[in-house]
Amino acid sequence: MPQYIFVYLGGEYPTSPEEGQKHFEQYQQWLISLGDAVISPAIPFKDTHTVQPGGQASPGTISAMSGMSIIQADSMEKALEAAKSCPFLEINGTLEVSEMIEMSGGSDQGDSQKVN
Repeated sequence: MPQYIFVYLGGEYPTSPEEGQKHFEQYQQWLISLGDAVISPAIPFKDTHTVQPGGQASPGTISAMSGMSIIQADSMEKALEAAKSCPFLEINGTLEVSEMIEMSGGSDQGDSQKVN
């Protein structure tokens, strides 16, 4: 079954711990509603740096990406249905949905290697 990546862009930070907890609970309910379609539920980003051509690295992002999720769905239309119901949209966030392409020679080739 095809896999889709949801990239979370922007979004407003909660104004209180209670608001943050409420949003977290809504997000958890959304994930539960997706059931077995969820491959990787939530991967928030932290301490982002941008590497430019020539190797210069600087703190921050140029794209406002704040996280990602991976789901499986029968079609892009089904993936978009799932994205349209995501509570991240309620905090003025945007989702980019892309079908992932399976490539040979990936992590299924034995143990993964850690970058030192």
